[in-house]
Formats: sequence, C-alpha cells, structure tokens
Amino acid sequence: MLPLEGITVVALEQAVAAPFATRQLADLGARVIKIERPGSGDFARGYDAAVRGLSAYFVWLNRGKESLTLNLKHPEGVRILDGLLAGADVFVHNLAPGAVERLGFGAETVRARYPRLITCAVSGYGSSGPYRDKKAYDLLIQCETGLVSVTGTPEAPSRAGISVADIAGGMYAYSGILAALYQRERTGEGAALEVSLFDALGEWMSHPMYTTAYTGQQPVRSAASHPTIAPYGPYPAGDGALVHLSIQNEREWVRFCEVVLEQPEVATDPRFATNPDRVANRKALAEVIEAAFGGLSADEVVERLERAGIANARMRTVQEFIDHPQLAARDRWTEIDSPVGPLRALLPPVVMEGVTPAMGAIPALGAHTDAILATLGYDAAAIARLRDEGVV
Repeated sequence: MLPLEGITVVALEQAVAAPFATRQLADLGARVIKIERPGSGDFARGYDAAVRGLSAYFVWLNRGKESLTLNLKHPEGVRILDGLLAGADVFVHNLAPGAVERLGFGAETVRARYPRLITCAVSGYGSSGPYRDKKAYDLLIQCETGLVSVTGTPEAPSRAGISVADIAGGMYAYSGILAALYQRERTGEGAALEVSLFDALGEWMSHPMYTTAYTGQQPVRSAASHPTIAPYGPYPAGDGALVHLSIQNEREWVRFCEVVLEQPEVATDPRFATNPDRVANRKALAEVIEAAFGGLSADEVVERLERAGIANARMRTVQEFIDHPQLAARDRWTEIDSPVGPLRALLPPVVMEGVTPAMGAIPALGAHTDAILATLGYDAAAIARLRDEGVV
C-alpha cells in the first residue's frame, strides 16, 4: 500500500508550482484529478515540444494524474467541480488571487460545506498586500526576492537556471498538505493552506538576507565561486578542465596545502591564515592554486583531492548528468507511460523502504473525463450533452 492510497486530490492547476506539489502526491499513491480547460488544457502543455512532441515541463510535472476537461464558466461545470470536492480530501489551486472565490470555491466557503477538506492556494505574492494582484512568474519572483542580485558574475546578474521559485512554492505546498493530512488524522478537521512563491523563495534567501541585514553589505556575485568561503569553486587544471573544490574548515585547509598543493607553507601565509583572510585575498589565492594545478590533469587533481579528503566535483553538462555513473549504479531510472510511448524518468528523491512510487502515465488532455463523470452519475448520453454544450 502506498502512503497516500485512498487520498483524492482535486487540482485546479496550471504551469509549474501547484502541478509540482500534486505530482509528488500522485507519486505517493494519491488520486489526483487535474482540471484543465477544454480544448487547450494546462498552458504548460504548450511550453515546448522537447519530449517527442510533448512539453518537457508537462512531462516532468504531471505523471500519474487524471485529466478532466471542465469549463468553469458554465454553471454545470461549477456543479461538477462541487461534486468532485464533496468526495475529495485535498483541493489545490493556483489561479489568480480571487478567482476561486468568484467561482464560489474560496477556502471558507468550501470548508464550511466540507469540513474535512484541506484547501491549498498557491499564488505569486499571497492573498493580501500591495502585490496581491501582481502577475508573478518564476523569473519575476527571483528578481523581487533579490536572488538575481546575488546570482551571476560581478559584471552581470543572472537568473537561476531552473524554475527555482516555482519549485520552492511547490515543495512548501507539498509538505504543507502532508502536514495538514497528518493533523486531520488527529483532529478530524481539514485546513486552509496558503503558499506564495514570494514567501517560499524568500525563505531560501535567508542567508543573504541575514548577512545583508546585520552587516549592511549584501553578498557579492561571484559566478561559480562561493561568495563568503574560499577556496570554494572552480579551478582549471593543466588540461583545461575545471575542477570544483570546497574547503570547509581550517583542518581541511592545512591538508589541502600539504597534500594537494604540496606547499605546506601556504597554510600559514598571513594572506590565507583564516577563511576571512582567504576571501579578502581571493585573487592571490586563485593564482597560487592555479599555478599548482597547471602542471596536472583534472584526473590528477581529483586524485590528490580524494587522497586529502577534500570535497570536489566535476562540472558536468546535462547530458553528462543523464549518463552519471551514480544514477546508473543506484538504479535511479525507470520508465513512465505517455501518449507518445514509454519515457525515461528519474525516481523521486525520497527512498522509502518497502514503497515503490506510483510513477503513473502522463495524461492526454481530457483522457479521464468520461470515467470521472461516470463516477458522478453521468451516463453516456449525459456526457455527450455536456460535450455538445461546451461544459467538458
């Protein structure tokens, strides 16, 4: 039995954040009914066509869900949604603030009808404040939380290379729903949750926030190097390949100088005696390290780092990550079904003893509409009528 078997989630969702939360619930065995617009569906279906014609975003975020097309501007569509919520455990939505309230499905309203229901609203900036109605997409939240200001090179700020604001919001929605389900087991009562991408990524910005608030200076942009620890970042070997390494304490620093640089005297150089000294003299430190690495291949540098017990990594491309020996050795790949045939997928990060994640198929738009409506009492003739009327 999967941990969330028997839990039904109704998801009025699109894009990334809310679908990421509900996909993880589906992996744990929850039944997730994804409500989509008739004709077009979740607009993430059209973000790209990278996966044999399917959107890479949609494939990532929507396995294991049932797709129901539903026109919520039609009174019958609203009644169908209410019928679904009557039998649901969780209602997740990430429409614009106020949209579900106008439909009659705000948290207070639906929880008054269904006290055991857990509602989770995912938004850009939350349900109050001057930014409440401001449009919010991942890059824009990265900008507003200051992430872009500390990411990139000294000359040019940069966005993070993945949808980090959406992922943060989705993770907090997911963990919040799990906590609410646990609470309901003890109290019998549902809960109303609210997660904003701004608050979620703001939490992840806590280290630069505290640094700036209590020193008056925000961390500098330092490309792939750490802004406040040195050496911590990429250094070229003699063959041109980059090796990333990290020194976390003074014991490691001494060991690094002795074994890797083979220059024990560098450890006591006044310019490099402490981490703040090394950060202040970062350029001189880099010159010492690069001179020592210049006569070595990347493999030789890594061998010395391993011998010294110094953390290190190669900068891999995405394809090299796909081919990573660690993924193969731990059997982290599986296959999922889709409208275009089997697709490779990584297993979820949490490995739970005795539990095999559901990893269901990617749904075609509206693939489950008839079956879901049948559970609500609609026969074939009634479903055909709904189609004719543009309800589904």
